[in-house]
Amino acid sequence: MRVTVDHDKCQGHALCFGLDPENFPLDDLGYSAVDERVIPPGSEDNAQRAYQGCPERAISVHL
Repeated sequence: MRVTVDHDKCQGHALCFGLDPENFPLDDLGYSAVDERVIPPGSEDNAQRAYQGCPERAISVHL
């Protein structure tokens, strides 16, 4: 599983970080620091929750 974050859509709500801090770190301004990331085995459920919880739909999941 791989995720990408569209920084044009990200508004810095940080819900992804709240749901999955290991895979969705934040930059110094509180926005997602992820461009593209491979989710390690065992972390898929948390990454999926972060994807579903993003109010701006800035996260995309690629299987």
